[in-house]
Amino acid sequence: MALKHPYVTEKAMMMLENENKLQVLVERSASKDGIKREVEKAFEQPVTSVRTMMTMKGQKKAVVSFENDNAAEEILSRLGVM
Repeated sequence: MALKHPYVTEKAMMMLENENKLQVLVERSASKDGIKREVEKAFEQPVTSVRTMMTMKGQKKAVVSFENDNAAEEILSRLGVM
């Protein structure tokens, strides 16, 4: 499984509320296509795009955008983060 856990910071929460984007820490070897497939399978929400980047701590982070307007908030509330 490429997904580790949601990345929750103040900036991540602003992206969630304003842009409907979810930030998730992933395995360093994870590809964008693999991340997209796992998010769609795990949360049953269609993904429009995946961007990846490395954090200052050397971890890989994915920023996932969804088709549905409230998908990111729904996922975090399902996980008990919000």
